[in-house]
This record gives sequence, C-alpha cells and structure tokens, in this order.
Amino acid sequence: MTSEADTCRTYVLPKLYEAGWSDDQIREQVTFTDGRIVVAGSRAARRGQKRADYVLRYGRDFPIAVVEAKAEYRHAADGLQQAKSYAEMLGLQFAFATNGAEIIEHDYILGRTHETEAFPRPEELWGRFCGSQELAEDAAKRLLTPAYPGKSLRYYQEIAVNRAVQAILQGKPRVLLTLATGTGKTLIAAQVCWKLWSARWNRTGRAGRKPKMLFLADRNILVDDPYSREFAVFGDARHKIQHEVNTSREMYFALYQAMEETGWRPGLYRQYPPDFFDLIVVDECHRGSASEESSWREILEYFEPAVQLGMTATPLREDNRDTYAYFGNPLYVYSLKQGIEDGFLAPYRVHRIVSEWDVNGFRPDPGTLDRYRREIPDRVFGPEEFERVIALKARTRAIARHLTEFLIKNGDRFAKTIVFCVDQDHAAEMLVALSELNADLVKEHPDYAVRITAAEGDIGRGHLDRFKDVETLTPALATTSQLLTTGVDIPTCRNVAIVRTVNSMTEFKQIIGRGTRVRDDYGKLWFNILDYTGSAVARFADPDFDGEPALATQAEIDDAGQIKPGSEQILHPEQTIPDEEVAAIAETGVRPLKVDDWGSEPRKYYYDGGQVEIVANLVYDLDPDGNRLRVIRYTEYAAQVVRQMVTSAAHLRSKWSHAEQRAAVIDALEGRGVSLDHLAAVTNQPDADPFDLLCHVAFQAPLRTRRERSDRVKKEARQFFEKFTPEARQILHEILDKYVEHGMAQFRMPEILKVPPILRHGNPMEIAGKFGGPKRLRGALETMQTMLYAA
Repeated sequence: MTSEADTCRTYVLPKLYEAGWSDDQIREQVTFTDGRIVVAGSRAARRGQKRADYVLRYGRDFPIAVVEAKAEYRHAADGLQQAKSYAEMLGLQFAFATNGAEIIEHDYILGRTHETEAFPRPEELWGRFCGSQELAEDAAKRLLTPAYPGKSLRYYQEIAVNRAVQAILQGKPRVLLTLATGTGKTLIAAQVCWKLWSARWNRTGRAGRKPKMLFLADRNILVDDPYSREFAVFGDARHKIQHEVNTSREMYFALYQAMEETGWRPGLYRQYPPDFFDLIVVDECHRGSASEESSWREILEYFEPAVQLGMTATPLREDNRDTYAYFGNPLYVYSLKQGIEDGFLAPYRVHRIVSEWDVNGFRPDPGTLDRYRREIPDRVFGPEEFERVIALKARTRAIARHLTEFLIKNGDRFAKTIVFCVDQDHAAEMLVALSELNADLVKEHPDYAVRITAAEGDIGRGHLDRFKDVETLTPALATTSQLLTTGVDIPTCRNVAIVRTVNSMTEFKQIIGRGTRVRDDYGKLWFNILDYTGSAVARFADPDFDGEPALATQAEIDDAGQIKPGSEQILHPEQTIPDEEVAAIAETGVRPLKVDDWGSEPRKYYYDGGQVEIVANLVYDLDPDGNRLRVIRYTEYAAQVVRQMVTSAAHLRSKWSHAEQRAAVIDALEGRGVSLDHLAAVTNQPDADPFDLLCHVAFQAPLRTRRERSDRVKKEARQFFEKFTPEARQILHEILDKYVEHGMAQFRMPEILKVPPILRHGNPMEIAGKFGGPKRLRGALETMQTMLYAA
C-alpha cells in the first residue's frame, strides 16, 4: 500500500515531467504559512503550517497551479477540496488532485471540474491564463520579469506584486493594494518598481527606456527607511527630492511637504513636467492625499498622466472613503485577521483599564484654579476632553503607576512599550510620571523612558532608532502622540498602551499595528494592548473590524494605579460592551476650547490636584478555535481538551511515561491553548506534577505533588538504585530533587547535567562515564521516569 510520499515520488513527478514541467518550475512540499500562534497562559506555540504537495510555476516568480497528491488506495477527489483551498489562498487559477492513476482538474477560469489523463503542458496553462486576463504578448513577457533576489516573498506578497504589475502593464491608471500593518507593504512596492524597472516598462511604451518612478509619503521616516532598505537595490538610480530639481535619476523619493506649494514658495512639483513620472507610489495613501480637500491632492492631480499605485492598511471605511473613491477597489486585500491566522502577525491580548473619572467624568469644585491660576469652568468634563481641554495630572500618574505595575507583574520591565498620548504635551507629562515611578532603572539607564515626538527633532530620531533596534535594551518605554502611529517598524514591541480616545478605525488599526510584528528569534510571538480610554474596546465591538483579540480583561484600579483585589475578570463569551458605552466612546463631538473661555489664545486647563481610582479592568482573549475564555472556566476548557486526546487517566499515563510521547502530548496541549504552567497557576497547584494535574481536572483523579512521587520512587525502587555506584546513585537522587523543584523539564538531556549540584560531578561526558556511557545513563533516566508515573 503506497503512501502520499510514494505517490508523489513514483507517479506524480514522472507525469509532470511527461507534460513538459521542468525541475525549475516544480516546487515540492511548499510551506506557505508560518502556522497560527496560540497563546496559552504566558507561553505561545504555533499550530501546523499549510503545505502544498506541489506548486507549479510558469516563471521563477509566477505560480500558476497547485497539485495535491493522495495515496494510491484513495480516490483522487479526496484531495480536491484541499487543492482548491490552497489555490484560492495562493491566488491561482488551476488546482489539481491526483492519486497517481487519476488526475482531477479544477479550472477557476471556466468554473469547471473534470478528470484528465495527463497534466496540461506549461504553455497550455500559461496560454489559458493570458487569454482569460486579455494579456498582450509584450505585457505577458514583462509580467514574468523576476523579482530582485535575496529576499523571498511570502505568498500574499507575491500575489500583491504580480497583480499590481499586471494591472499597470494593462494600462490601469490607478491601482490600490490593501494589506494590514506589518505585512510588508514597502517590500511589495519595491518589488513592483523593480520588476517594471527591470522590464524597461514605461507609460509611453517607448522601447528600451526605463521608467521614472516616485515614492511619495508624508513623513521623513516613511521615505528615509525605504530609501536605505527595501529600495537600496536601485543603487545610484535613487534620488530624494528636497530643495533642488534633478531629472537624471529613475527612482525618486519625496515628502508631500517638500513638494507642495506654501505661502512663501511655489510648489517644487511644478518644476517637473506633468508627464515626467511613469509611476507614483503613494505610501499610506489613506492619510489625506486622496481627499478632495487635501492640499496634497493637487500634487497627484498635477502628475495625472502617471500611473498611481496606492498602498494602505485599512479596508474601506467612512473615514477613508475618499481613498477608495480616488483609487478604486483594491486589487488585493490581506487583512489583519488573515495575517494572524497564517501566523505572520502576532495575536494580542486587550486589557481594558478604566479610571473613575473616565466612567463618571471630572467636575472641579467651584472656584478651582489650574496650574496657571486660571479658574476652571464648573462643569463636567468627559473622557473625550481629557488632555485636550483639561489635563489631569492625577489621572496621568494613576495610569503610569498601573502600566509600571503591569510590566513588573509580567516580569519584563524592559519590554518595548509604546504609550500613545493625546498630544506632545501629554506625552511629556506621561514621560515624567513614568520616569519617577521607574527611578531605579532610569538611574542606571537614563534613556529607559523617552518621548518620541516631532518636537524632539534629531534627538527624537536618535531615540527612535535605538527603540526600533532589536539588539538595544533601552529605550524601553516611549511616549508619543502621532509620530509612531504609522510606518514605523518596531519588531519587538510587546505592549501598546492607548491613553487617548481613538475615534477613527483607520488610526486605531495603525496604532495596534505597532505590535503585530512577529520575531520568533526574540521570543516576540504576541503582544498586549492596554486600553485606558475604552476606545480600543469600542473598535473591537465594531462589526467591520476584521480581527478579534486573543484575550480581554477588565479590572479596577485605585488612585495609586493598583488593581483592586478581586476586581480582575474575563468577559463571558456572550458579554459585549453596552450600546450606550460604545456610543459614548465613539462620540467625536469634542467641544473645542474657545478664545472666550479665558480671553486669550486657546490652551488646556492644567489640574494638578485630586485623586482618581481605576474602577474597571477587562481582558479579552480567544482560544485557538476563536471562542472567548474566562479564567474561572480555564480548567473546564483544559479538561475538555485532555478528554479529546485520551480516554482515561491510564491512557494518558501510557503516553506520559515515555519522553517522546510526553513531549508530543505537551505540544498538542499547547497547540490547543493549554499551558501546564498557566493551569497550575489557575488551580493554585504549583507543586503538583503536571500529569496529576491533567488527570485531576479531566478525570477527577486525586492530586499528588512532585515530592510525593519522588519519595515513593526512592523508597520502592531501592533495587534499581543499588545497581549503580554510590556517586551515580547520588546523581540520580539529585536529578529527582531537581524534578521536585522544577518539574519534568529538568529531565532533558544534556541540560539536566549542567545545573548545580549535578555539574559538580563533571561535564556531561564524565557524568555519563559514571553510568557506563551515555546510552546507559539515558536508559537509567528513562527507567526512573517510567517508575515516577507507574500506577
């Protein structure tokens, strides 16, 4: 009976060769996702990756079909749904399923499924594809231009690049790509430009002339980083437009602010002919350039002859409708939800922390004066006015205290954390509060907490460079207002604190995008969102939001920023934010401060007195299947998972007694969101053996501590220990003591031999020699583990 691997090797490859597919065109066992990250307690694990048996490519960077193979004894149709699912994810028009003897093809162009005796030839599939897309011969040839080497593209990036290039080659004047923050939009833009540049495409069709292309953005960092990183491959063809006009290059970069017309100078863009550029890449195009009222719109309209490629992270919303009206429907959408599902983006936990003033509003006593001896109006100020109309020092300090305690509780005060404040002034106040509360670290690391806003200029950019660097310990905390909301890649950001009302879904997704980068090599697999205003929770309640939190909690804090005992809870799956609260949070009508309020230019009131308590703290989380969990039901969920894996405590014991099978069980549990450490913490059983804890929650078996199991083995297995020399026997007893202290993880070889007091007996090879060699040492440990879990 042949397996799928046998089918591939014996039948599928020969048939592909017969059809004219070469080794360069056949990619075997193609893994195209990283596997969804599942957060279990304080740990995270990955689910399985998606892997296609074969992906057929007509060109080096142009996949065209997927092939799924099944074992010879199964019907070819058994693999058809999987083949179609993969083809749809990979954006392919042809899907094949085979068992070696039978071949079933699904053609998405014709919507037809049929059996065929042989695979189509490469030229046939390419011809069908080009015919369906009405691709002219010259455009088809240019579409196959390779991407620049050295940087492999993820599957969705490859789709976005090829669709954009195809649309441009076919003469579409405006093109839009919508991909979630953290998915590599800049790399996609660079590859689009590279392929068109290498293919010597230009808007006029003039043979042999390379295109003139402009990368346009609204912040220096959005221009400088791409210039020096993703677009570095263009070498001397690059030029950044600042104060002078240069027409001799091919890949240009510019800020709107450097190009636009101002009251004291004409627009620099007018010194270029309207038809100078063949392609304009509009980065973060939702940020105003497409709006009819925007002063930057005139730049795009002036260069109307150029093909314009818009890049954005946000799907169509009311607040970015102008973007979609200008560019049209996106050629490709890759959402935050899909990025998390594929494992390319980090899942997140949402902590809702509410102060008393955020719930009830703040009303000063009659005649209260602010920091500058101005009388504060006697009325109720709402949360949307905090730090905009009135600055509340006590609230800022309470939030800073809670954030500091949160970092201490999570055991990493150097976790990269961004605090989004209302404005630069608020960011400065927050920086002072955080610096005072973390004086012990600031004393040793003066840049432990910094403000990164436009006001800092070069100093702020220096802070930002170090904050982004994955190798630097500090800065660890960064307060900001707008500067870090978009276009800044901070791969190891673990906490995003929101201390301002966010009324725009576009801005909200940009803010949480600061934490969605994944860095496996630095252990950054998920992140926290600390919502101190409720605006994040309101956005999650929006039916148009395309992602769900992994966890959401709520708790109350006092005026010292401490969580009140017993107030922390996890929402029930059916619980939602009350409609009236959502409406209040989403309210955008902030009363502007008028000159009449104090007879001079508008300023905030600064109230330095009062006390405020945190009165609510919510945590939102999802299990790996998308269902919200509550802490009080975590044991029930764990029990359900265990019972799905094994039928009884004895069944679990049979697997647990063997190291390899035990590791497989633990991996399977973590893949379903069950962390043994978190289960021990939830049940308040830190001394219980993990096996006993699982049996207890799943099958109501009595609990045993690790000490009890160790003592029983020492007492009842004397004959086993007497087979060894006194020193070897002592080593085994010390290993058991380590098991009592730390659990089963200490049985790993050779790590267990490198910890005190065991390491005093020599290096691992010397210790193994005391047992007669590594094989006998390993056998002794396996026997001892089996005895530990004997019935």
